[in-house]
Amino acid sequence: MDRISELSDDLLIKILLLIPTKVAVSTSILSKRWEYLWMWLPRLEYGHRRCSEPESEKLRCFLERNLPLHRASVIESFRLEMCNSRFKPESINTWVVVALSHCLRELDILYEPYPAKPNILPSNLYTSKSLVILKLDGEILLDVPRMVSLPSLKTLKLQSVRYLYDESLQRLLSNCPILEDLVVKLRGYGDTMQKLTVVVPSLQSLSLFIPYSHEIAEYVIETPSLKYFKLVDYSDNDHYGLIENMPYLIEAYVDCCCPDIYSLINSITYVKRLTICSEAILDRLVTLVFNQLEHLAVCLCTVLFSNQLVQLLNASSKLKRLDISLMDDHDPHQDMDYWKEPSTVPDCLLSSLQSLSWSAYTGEPQERVILVYILKHALHLKTATIESSESVVPTFEMLKELALSSRASTACQLMFE
Repeated sequence: MDRISELSDDLLIKILLLIPTKVAVSTSILSKRWEYLWMWLPRLEYGHRRCSEPESEKLRCFLERNLPLHRASVIESFRLEMCNSRFKPESINTWVVVALSHCLRELDILYEPYPAKPNILPSNLYTSKSLVILKLDGEILLDVPRMVSLPSLKTLKLQSVRYLYDESLQRLLSNCPILEDLVVKLRGYGDTMQKLTVVVPSLQSLSLFIPYSHEIAEYVIETPSLKYFKLVDYSDNDHYGLIENMPYLIEAYVDCCCPDIYSLINSITYVKRLTICSEAILDRLVTLVFNQLEHLAVCLCTVLFSNQLVQLLNASSKLKRLDISLMDDHDPHQDMDYWKEPSTVPDCLLSSLQSLSWSAYTGEPQERVILVYILKHALHLKTATIESSESVVPTFEMLKELALSSRASTACQLMFE
């Protein structure tokens, strides 16, 4: 007998957990000692996005034959990736039921059959006492029964799933008493949800994605314990949003095409870190104050960038760090408004700003005048990091011009990348 086979079952199982489930299963042919060891694995992951038809059929047969025989008393995680028609909804439901019977802690399903055929998961999924993490992605229809109880669920991630009714999501959420982390990514074309409601007193992190093609009419968010909020709203459909105050919010990420986000901004005034990109005119922002804001990241892509920056700086008297960049997958706007120098210097430039970072800097006049203004008035600035993009302005000339510009802070270190 080889030396590794002399190790205890517990140790061998830990070794098998270091390799993909498919490889772990293949060790069963090594010897009788290894034949059933994989059946004690507490973490199982089957399938992948590019699984061929023959592979999928082989996997389906394997799961139907072997999963009911699994021996682990607790399955810590069960992940399925199924992207073709070989995987039937009734088979998937059977596998989920089996996994749930082993005190399942985490369930992660990606289901994208072709042609599309939504799957309704078994009702006992919604009454699991052990489930802590639930992630569903793709052609899954959320038909939430009247009897719902998920007392241990802390993380819920729903990506591009379908909802039987507008009320389905909130019915699920209202029966997750300790839910802390929620991600909802709505579908594009074909999604019938008109009203999205998220009312969860325990929630600490919320990420909501509304695609361009989604015709949402209204969303309501009431999450008084929230610490992190991300809203990506690209819908061009006229819709209403009601967001209650979030007094414990620490960080917010807002990427929004809505013409009026005043109520949204009003609900996140307690944040310490804010990332924002918006087509909205923020003139009414003068009535708001970000009392706690220390880190502001602003996207360069909108024509209103310069106007928004002034409004945000005026509202943020305790700002310590300012990042100017392009958000992921955002393109620079070619017709940015020219900078209108504020009548009074924002308080944060005079009293608190210590760090400035500008990525994708072009050196064009619209950008240069803003950067020079900040350097000229930021009394306590310690570092200014400029990362250039491809530009008609030579990097050397750009650097020389900035290096010779007036700086209010003698301690400011100008770095060029």
